Amino acid sequence: MSLAIRQLATLLHAGMPLVPALAALVEQLQHQPLAPVIQDIQARVNAGTSLAAACQPYPGLFSDLFLRMVYAGESSGSLEAVLLRLAEMMEKRDRLAAQIRSALAYPVVMILVAIGVVVFLMSFVVPSLTGIFLEMNQQLPWPTRLLIRMSSFLEGNLLWLVLAAAALAVGGRRYIQSGSGKPKWDRFKLKLPVFGPLLRKAEAARFTRMLGIMLSSGISILDTLTIAQTIIQNHYLAQSLDSVKQSVSRGEPIAQSLRRTGLFSPIVYHTIAIGEISGNLEEQLAGIAGSYETELETAARTLMSLLEPVLLIVMAAWVGFIVLAILLPIFEINQMI
Repeated sequence: MSLAIRQLATLLHAGMPLVPALAALVEQLQHQPLAPVIQDIQARVNAGTSLAAACQPYPGLFSDLFLRMVYAGESSGSLEAVLLRLAEMMEKRDRLAAQIRSALAYPVVMILVAIGVVVFLMSFVVPSLTGIFLEMNQQLPWPTRLLIRMSSFLEGNLLWLVLAAAALAVGGRRYIQSGSGKPKWDRFKLKLPVFGPLLRKAEAARFTRMLGIMLSSGISILDTLTIAQTIIQNHYLAQSLDSVKQSVSRGEPIAQSLRRTGLFSPIVYHTIAIGEISGNLEEQLAGIAGSYETELETAARTLMSLLEPVLLIVMAAWVGFIVLAILLPIFEINQMI
């Protein structure tokens, strides 16, 4: 989507009218899922509808932020610049989202692999050796006894454990997606060690980037905050903006209103306060967003470099314990011979 919007902005910058630019974009997007949508938008615009109104029937593709900014761009005659800013914002958003997913997915995959290896060893390898160990008629080492107990429990209750895990996953997912559970879950994620600050930085970058772009497009601060609540993915942070909107509507500075929520770091409030006083709030917000995005990229790379050896050590410790518990009785047998 961001590439299509950038291409449309490029065509408009080259002096092509909107309808031919949309037609050229349809030709460029041949055999892609987005092509029929752009073709329908072109037909609506050709019939006299504004671009913002033509995009409105597709809420899954075009957010309220997109529609408001396009409307403001059409009204002010700066559609090309608005589309370019939207494309840049989407590209940065997608890049940040990919970095967050990468940082979070790696440990999850490693943990699942570790669990799979341990379950396989405990369910299939250890039971085949248990009978041999018990026939030795001698005191087994404590790691071996512990391993046998764990293996017996897992073998006898594997089905129930799988069912319980599945029920917990389904029930937890439904609760997380519910109206009451979603904000609580999002608040819990922000408190997680290591990952919580990473998620908060991502939301701060998204919020300040969007705020600056919308204000520079001529959208009022109250409308901007309202749209921000639909853009921010963390429901707890989005709900916290209610008090900010109320304070701003009473005439309080946005920096002071945001500070009272404690959502972001102090540097955000100080920079916004300076921007409000100097009259270049949009520029200050863009600077904050860029700083957060750079910091987030660095944090994601650092997290990946630290997690890999830690998770490998944990996996090696688990597998090493199982191997040690299996080999100890064998060593004792060799000593007896």
